[in-house]
Order: sequence, then structure tokens, then C-alpha cells
Amino acid sequence: MNPENKHHRSILQRIAENAMRDRGLLPEFSAEVRDELRRIKNAAQPGNGPARDLRQSLWASIDNDDSRDLDQLTFAETAPGGNVKILVAVADVDSLVRDGSAVDRHARHNTTSVYTAARIFPMIPELLSTGLTSLNPDEDRPAVVVEMVVDAQGALQASDIFQARVTNHAKLAYNSVAAWLDGAGAAPEAIAAAGGLQASLRLQDQIARRMKESRQEQGALSLETIESKPVFEGDEIRGLETEEKNRAKELIENFMIAANGVTARYLAAKKLPSIRRVVRIPKRWDRIAAIAAERRHPLPAEPDSKALENFLLKQRAADPVGFPDLSLAVIKLLGSGEYIAERPDGDAPGHFGLAVRDYTHSTAPNRRYTDILTQRQIKAALQGKAPPYNFDELETLARHCTEAEDVVNKVERQVAKSAAALLLERRIGEKFDSIVTGAAPKGTWVRLLSLPVEGRLAAGFEGVDVGDRVRVQLASVDVQRGYIDFKKPSG
Repeated sequence: MNPENKHHRSILQRIAENAMRDRGLLPEFSAEVRDELRRIKNAAQPGNGPARDLRQSLWASIDNDDSRDLDQLTFAETAPGGNVKILVAVADVDSLVRDGSAVDRHARHNTTSVYTAARIFPMIPELLSTGLTSLNPDEDRPAVVVEMVVDAQGALQASDIFQARVTNHAKLAYNSVAAWLDGAGAAPEAIAAAGGLQASLRLQDQIARRMKESRQEQGALSLETIESKPVFEGDEIRGLETEEKNRAKELIENFMIAANGVTARYLAAKKLPSIRRVVRIPKRWDRIAAIAAERRHPLPAEPDSKALENFLLKQRAADPVGFPDLSLAVIKLLGSGEYIAERPDGDAPGHFGLAVRDYTHSTAPNRRYTDILTQRQIKAALQGKAPPYNFDELETLARHCTEAEDVVNKVERQVAKSAAALLLERRIGEKFDSIVTGAAPKGTWVRLLSLPVEGRLAAGFEGVDVGDRVRVQLASVDVQRGYIDFKKPSG
């Protein structure tokens, strides 16, 4: 191993810590937080409201292979009339992370866990997030349960929310579950060991796909991007590994979208304000339409999610290899999501990409602060108490969470680019095919087609726009700042 490369991991850890501090985030927990943790002796217990005992139901978690902060469990069973009852249990983080506590103040400051190439900076300490408030296997835990009754076509017929005690009977991972569902692998041992779980998971998979089809008919967008993470050999980066969607990921995604919609409508029905997650109508629809026109597919003059979804489906079928790059271009043009406060009788703009009007974030309270805020509102409604936050307070918090999320995204991107720069620093001068992913007065950006790497076009490409394909040459890298610069190829 080259001696100058063997500390890639520690280099990236220092870069991540400095990037967080430079942008006002807290990479470490304070002494006050640590003192508070020492006073926590027992696992979280259900709150003051009634809690059903659902520990015997065949709950299971499905997450990434290395996930330890388990936020939700799922379970499904047949219901009368050909319907299916879906239950989503969300970790009751509020039971131990009290509003105004030292842990809460840290979580409120950062607003989310920060996932970087060499280190995860959890929003709440691991004693809680991967321990006492995590829905770990064979542990009794309090939860907020979202119950949904869905018909054979995937349409929601009824819903409810309540508190319960639950037990995770199988900790599962996306890739192995997807391989089993696809018939490409045996059932994971944890599935086989829990009698009846196979039938429940196949039912979940079946109804989740119908729910997705139902949303697509309303205009939900089928977008697919390439996500990557460094592959380490010891402390040295050897490559970048791409992560793709699969049936297990889509199962959980569809259930979480549905549960978040139920949660938003529940709070409105109870006359409580809430935080909504919205993606507004895209301002750069003209460029999206131009990209579609280049592929001989006209789009309406005004934004239309159903027409865009039809275009995306045709493009994925025609060019599956290039589809993630097209998706990325569309995502950039759609614009980022944001949090807004919503009054019970309000008219939030909804989520353009998901084709839903009522949508919040509620299913990942170990990782996102908005989900803790939503959980507190829900528990107040369930227990007949006054809500902990009024509209003005939620408005301030929503704005802070949006701003902090943007900062966190910048830190994660910077460290990811630093990792890519470490991998590419010996390839200066090489040429690559790329797609333009961003074009603005402040700069033009491209993603390589052969490696999941994004960088800036430093010179020679005036007039290019999002979605264009260009040949580039690697000009320079700056590992510390995460800069990767390309130029027009010489010769």
C-alpha cells in the first residue's frame, strides 16, 4: 500500500468535522448532552396515552445492510373485502428525547444526522439512536403506529394512528430481501426463522407495488439516480460503489409515503398545525420540456407531473443505461424540497414529484428533527393534550430545518467529492464522457458517465445546459475543499 494513501479515512473524517464546524454544525456532543445520557437508565416507555400491545405481530425492519438506527417496522395482513391492512410502527423517540433537553437542543441545531464517506454524525447520541430508541430485534419498544387499509388497487380506504408496544422479530436488509423477492436468492435466515413472515412480506411487496402504480396514475415521478459511496480497503479508498433501487427499497418507500400522508391528514383533522414537506411546481419547466423535445417527446407548456411521468417511463424503457443521468437532470430542474408550516385549514402546495398534496416527514425520528416535531404533535393529539407547538413556532422551525438541511447536504457533498478527489488525484489529464447536471451563473457542473463523480466545468463550455452530454478532461482536484475541475479536452 502506498504510504501516502493509507490514511484516506482519517483525512475524510477531519474534512467532515471541519466542514461541519465551518458551516455552523456541531460534529460532537457537548458535555451537557453526555451528562444527560448518563441519567438515562432504561429503555423508552410508552407515554401517558393508552398503548396497545402488538408485540406478537410479525413486525420486521428492512433497511441498509449497515443501518443500526432503526426507525420503523412494517407488518401487513389481509382484511375483509379483499383489502389489506398495513401497519407502520415508528420509533417513539420523543419518550426519551424531551423537548428542551440537552439532547433535543443538539438535534434541533443540526436537524438531521450527517452521513459522510468516512463517518456518520448522528443527530441524537448512539446510546439512543442505535440503542434505546431504535427498534432493535427482540426488544420491546414503544411506537407510534400508522394503520392503513388499502384495497386491491392500492387505494387507501381507511386509516388510524395510535400508540403501541412492538417487537422487531426480524432485522432485514434491502439487498437480500430484494434478491429473495426477485427469486434470485434464498429467504434470509431471519425471515425463515419467523413463521409466517414470508407470507407477510410477500403481501407487503404485492400491495406496495399496487400503491406505487396508483400514485403513478396520479402523476408520481419515476426518477432513478445513481448514488455512490466509497469502498475502503482498510483505510484506503479503492473505488466508488453505486447503490440502486430494488423491490425492498421501493416497498419501504411506498409505505413511508403513504404513512406520511396519513399523518399529515390526521393532524389537520385534529385541528393541529403541522410541518409539511413540499416540492413546489418547477420554475424551470421550460428546460425540462426542452430536454423532452430533444428526445422527440413534447410536453405541455404548463407543468404537468402526469405528462412528465409518461415521458420518464418511455425514456427508461428506451434507454435504461442513460436513464439515471436523465433523472438527475430532471431532479436538478425540479428544485429541492423544503419544509413549511401548515395550518389545519391551509392549502400547502404539495409534493410535485410524489403527486401528493398532504405530505409530512414523520417516519425517521432517530435521524430527522422534523419527524420528532411531528411525533410530538401526534402524541399530543392522541393524548388529548394541547399541542407543544403553535403555527408560528412551527413556521420558525420549518424554516430552520430547511436551511440546516441545505447546509448538511453541502457538507455531505463536499466530503463525497473529497473522497472522489482522493480516488482521482492520480488521473489528472484523463478524458471522460459526462452529462451536464447544473448550469447557472455561478458555475456549470457535470457528472461522469463511467464513474459516479460530479465536478465543475472550469473552462471551454459556454452555452451548455442541463442534460447536455459533453466530453471533458480532468484538470485538477483539491482534496481538502472537495473540488474536482474539468476542462475542454486538448487536442
